Amino acid sequence: MTIKTKITMLQNQKTAFITGGAKGIGLATAKAFINEGVRACIVDVDETEGNKLQKELGDQLLFVKADVSKGTEVQRAVDACIKTFGSIDYLVNNAGIQRYSNAMNCTEEEWDLVINVNLKSYFLCAKYCLPHIKAAGGGCIVNVASVQAYVATSNAVHYISAKTALLGFTRSVAVDFAPEVRCVAVCPGTVRTPMVEWSWAQAANPQEIEEDCVNMHLSKRIGNPDEIGDLIVYLCSPKAAFITGQAFRIDGGLGVGIAGGVREDQKKG
Repeated sequence: MTIKTKITMLQNQKTAFITGGAKGIGLATAKAFINEGVRACIVDVDETEGNKLQKELGDQLLFVKADVSKGTEVQRAVDACIKTFGSIDYLVNNAGIQRYSNAMNCTEEEWDLVINVNLKSYFLCAKYCLPHIKAAGGGCIVNVASVQAYVATSNAVHYISAKTALLGFTRSVAVDFAPEVRCVAVCPGTVRTPMVEWSWAQAANPQEIEEDCVNMHLSKRIGNPDEIGDLIVYLCSPKAAFITGQAFRIDGGLGVGIAGGVREDQKKG
């Protein structure tokens, strides 16, 4: 293959712009896209992991270190993606952080930090990616929300507020940019990611918290990042072309059942 032919092939490929792409769900999504022949631009603050991935996955991946809660850094990352790949067809808003506070003890600084990463960054990336998605002939935006847009754990006032707001943001973008651009949300249950493992480590007994997480899912297990990545890639594909404005729970049945009924083994006689 000549260099000219290789460049032409790369230019004809589609490109996904993925935030929080150096680990967890973002990384799984990037690899799933690349397996389908789509290039991935991953944006993350973790330079060590990002550079490792750049070496591992080669010219199908571009790593850009950026804080996506800041507009100037999002612009820089988008410009780098366009300079390298020439287009953005899909945006996967996945960056997220977890902190634990309630409405009384949460500081203003912590509130701003969580909201800026988990919500504001989604707006900023949509703002700067949308012109390129439209220029490419249309595409899809996937916002990674959470099952906690529907149910709530304790002491996560900012996280739950942001994830719930993303459902409204998804509908708004879907309405405003149809039919060229589709916009959907994905709402995972507990998934084994570095962020989830960090959150378990904040408890006095992390193993007990992990067991609780397993047991609250009807599947009696937690998810793995590949399962979420595969759903995201499907939603961006032509097979999902009639889907927009919707939120999809991929949560192992978390929150479907409630206590209070009579189980089969509890019935009389």
